[in-house]
Amino acid sequence: MNEPILVAVAWPYANAQIHVGNLTGAYLPADIFARYQRMKGRDVLMVSGSDAHGTPITVRADAEKTTALEVYQRFHQGFLDLFQGVGLNYDLFTSTHTSNHFDVSQKIFLALKENGFLYTAREKQWFAPSQGRFLPDRYVEGTCYICGYNNARSDQCDKCGNLLDPSLLIDPRSKVDGSTPELRETEHYYLDLGKLQPDVVKFLQDRESYWRPNVLRQSLGQIQADNLRGRAITRDLDWGIPVPIDGWNGKCLYVWFEAVIGYLSAAIEWSRINGQPDAWKKWWHNPESKTYYFIGKDNIPFHAVIWPAQLTGCGSAFDRLMGETEPKPFVLPFDVPANEFMNLEGQKISGSRNWAVYANDFLTRYDPDPLRYYLTVNMPESKDTDWDWEDFYKRNNDELVATWGNLVNRVLSFTYKHWEGKVPEPGDLTEMDQNLLNAVQGGFETVGKEMEAVRLRAALGEAMRLATEVNRYLDQTAPWTAIKTDRQAAARAIYVAIACIDMIKILLAPFLPFTSEKLHTFLGYEQPLFGKQNVASISDELGSHSALQYQAANASAKWEASYVKPGTQLNRPEPLFRKLDAAIIEEERSKLGVKPD
Repeated sequence: MNEPILVAVAWPYANAQIHVGNLTGAYLPADIFARYQRMKGRDVLMVSGSDAHGTPITVRADAEKTTALEVYQRFHQGFLDLFQGVGLNYDLFTSTHTSNHFDVSQKIFLALKENGFLYTAREKQWFAPSQGRFLPDRYVEGTCYICGYNNARSDQCDKCGNLLDPSLLIDPRSKVDGSTPELRETEHYYLDLGKLQPDVVKFLQDRESYWRPNVLRQSLGQIQADNLRGRAITRDLDWGIPVPIDGWNGKCLYVWFEAVIGYLSAAIEWSRINGQPDAWKKWWHNPESKTYYFIGKDNIPFHAVIWPAQLTGCGSAFDRLMGETEPKPFVLPFDVPANEFMNLEGQKISGSRNWAVYANDFLTRYDPDPLRYYLTVNMPESKDTDWDWEDFYKRNNDELVATWGNLVNRVLSFTYKHWEGKVPEPGDLTEMDQNLLNAVQGGFETVGKEMEAVRLRAALGEAMRLATEVNRYLDQTAPWTAIKTDRQAAARAIYVAIACIDMIKILLAPFLPFTSEKLHTFLGYEQPLFGKQNVASISDELGSHSALQYQAANASAKWEASYVKPGTQLNRPEPLFRKLDAAIIEEERSKLGVKPD
């Protein structure tokens, strides 16, 4: 099937650098999955952008004596640089601070209001007298009234995963200055989740057979334990998207409400940029399309419960507001393959304590594919995992260098030495030869099955297992020795090895795009495996903004078993990976304040 695939990626908050936990939690798995789906020939759209609004950005701006706009733009540019460096192929990486996103978000608000799923109410909200302003829920912490965790955010507890009533938080404190906030009355719009609960429950029950247990536990399980209630979707802020109702000056759409709308607004923006203003409907209105949301576990309730509720509540009213003559309801999420957290050397990653491996800093000393590899084999798909520098060192040297890189280099270098760099004629293949070729060809099905289910660790493990099988075959056929006494036997073994390397290159391409592209060149191909990224400056009513776009033109990567023919002229090979010195373990740990044993 070639159904349209929407890859919706978590929006990084534009007030902090991205660390390895962020990458393996959402951004990297999305890219791996999207690359695979493109190779399958499916119509893929991968979108995200910088989450530009909310008080955390204004707080940082105040501390730096600058503006929220300048803070957002600085971090946004850093994201663009990083994503190019690590090879994340977004079709569009934009931001929530565009006139397009403002317009789409306000229309979603109005569609929900038109359909009777919004109401107003006066409530008591946390107010910081020391700052003279209301605080967003996530800038008030305290003790969870459900599980007793003492660092719960006022709207959600990261320990038990429950959505919280901010007014019930025990011993609240401001994250900004540590002061004790007080409850003051204010009026807001609410999303009537209680009225939408039956639709959300049915949506979740329809996905019980294939969603990850942690996602169902934090969505369907919690709804069954405690019914949904109305949730405020506006806040007393001046940095964000204004509420599109007369008399509501000084209030904006709450960032959690409008940020998820970015998946839709980015698709619409991409369509307009590419001169196809209706193309977004292919992913949002076509019942054959499948939409995947790549997020961390802290965002499960917003993507598995609240976002489906927003989409359901809009019905076809959004299309009417967009001026469509044949309005249609939205496609709901097909899967939300949320990951758990990655820790660092046994402790929770913490930016405030500088206990983190920041991705842009990593790339100043190491190559991107070893980062992608380690984050995938260590991906927290079902439970929390741990970044360990010694483990990174061993995985790089023992797996990337010794298993895969050495296989490629010794086979291609041997070919260059004894057959003038041309793939040798194999003659008649033996049963052993054919069995290996069949096994590697089978990888397109076995690896593909894991990829379809978004089990990326298992997919990469299967691809590397096949590389080990090729190494075992070479140990048995020993062409390095056979070349002295039976040149034809050596030629046959080298031909089979090159064919397997060519196929495994494709299996590994979604995970290791940089070295796979390099190997693709070594094997004599002229057309690149993948297209290229570019950063474009896009004119917008709120001011020009830079966006990352994927250019797929001339890409040749296909998820199919094919390999170079005898006589193909290869290009001179070089090592795909760098062998690391054990000294990096202590060096990197010392930067975290860890003393060597």
